[in-house]
Amino acid sequence: MFAGNIITGTVTSNGKGIANVAVSDGYNLVLTDKNGSYSFEAHYHAEFVFVSSPAGHEFDAVRGIANFYKSIDKNSKQQQLDFALSKLKIDDNKHAFIIWGDTQIQSKEDAALLKTVSAPDTKALAASLSAVPVHAIAVGDLVFDKFDLFDDYKEAVSTVGIPFFQLIGNHDMDYTARTDDGSQATFKSHFGPTYFSFNRGKVHYVVLDDVFFIGSGHRYIGYLTENQLAWLEKDLQHVPKGSTVVVSLHIPTNNGQKQLKKAKEEELGGVVSNREALYSLLKPFKVHIMSGHTHFNENWEKENIMEHNHGTVCGAWWTGPICGDGTPSGYGVYEVEGDEVKWYYKSVGYTKEHQLTIYKKGEVAARPNAVVANVWNFDDKWKVEWFEDGAAKGKMERIADFDPAAVQLYLGPTIPIKHKWVEPNLTEHLFMAMPSATAKELKVRVTDRFGNIYEKTMSPV
Repeated sequence: MFAGNIITGTVTSNGKGIANVAVSDGYNLVLTDKNGSYSFEAHYHAEFVFVSSPAGHEFDAVRGIANFYKSIDKNSKQQQLDFALSKLKIDDNKHAFIIWGDTQIQSKEDAALLKTVSAPDTKALAASLSAVPVHAIAVGDLVFDKFDLFDDYKEAVSTVGIPFFQLIGNHDMDYTARTDDGSQATFKSHFGPTYFSFNRGKVHYVVLDDVFFIGSGHRYIGYLTENQLAWLEKDLQHVPKGSTVVVSLHIPTNNGQKQLKKAKEEELGGVVSNREALYSLLKPFKVHIMSGHTHFNENWEKENIMEHNHGTVCGAWWTGPICGDGTPSGYGVYEVEGDEVKWYYKSVGYTKEHQLTIYKKGEVAARPNAVVANVWNFDDKWKVEWFEDGAAKGKMERIADFDPAAVQLYLGPTIPIKHKWVEPNLTEHLFMAMPSATAKELKVRVTDRFGNIYEKTMSPV
């Protein structure tokens, strides 16, 4: 029986030890000494040793997949695991990162679209940011229960030209496992630990696994285990209070669905049940949470936390160009300077200026006399205004309804043919205006929280 494994090693750069680098097995967490050396007794459940890459260093990657960990040999009583890092050639105080939500490939046809459409679009966007270091985080559901397609996912990533960190989603889990503990086995064989951290510039990044398999069919809940919370508590002890922390996980910690649907209870697989424990650990920091899972786009902000729940790379499971809420297939782009973060949603096949869609009167069935705008990355610090024949009319009214293009593409039991279960989602990032009967031109102007202005003009009928 395995009784303990003494792990020793060094973290070096150009042959010189790096001090104060966090090294962990997911249970223990130690800092390297002045010579870059570390040592600890591995936890008997630990499978990997991973390094929390310090700022100013490149992310090691193998064909685009971040390589920050080494496997523990449980048949060895003592093991040396060394990490050699390389210094960046440019300052990472300014950097950028991309969030891929739910690539969700289920077939070779899906994989081909990821490789030939989404990945090239992301490659071009990353190349446009080449003056700064760029990395990406894929926030789960890399595949749709088809583990043989992990290789296709990795092939797509390899073409983008930046390092990708991965986290596990509910469709990346082994549902033949008898408990949650074993449900990550295949994912780990491809991508390593399911929770870890790293640093870039002044920002500390954390990746977590919040999908908890309950051992019955494909059922799961949004839940963070005590092992992860205990590890995170140790990890954050070495992060200066007031710093910006980016936390990535699959299931959103929270969203507005309970209120929107007027439900009595939250969907257990839709949000994180014990999120308050996470929020408590994050209280001393400025926090951005990155999530996926829902296949719609939503932002919320409260106190020190802002959560970005992303639309998907796959749109509505590769059945059409938009998600169920009308958000185009795409990904989040985040630009960092110091500890400040700015962002936008990048729609595949469009420039970054594509931030809204507008619909003529009659296109939203429940509001036949209204012109409706879908502003998918809206948050409460955005402004949505309208103009009729050049005259300013003020703010548009925010409403909850269905995006008409999503209704046309997905509503009903017979469409879309590829996945008939896909349906449109009720959303609150729609805005309406009531033009006069004589209006000839209507313009919608959207100003985001950073002062960027996006406009679209149309005939209202």
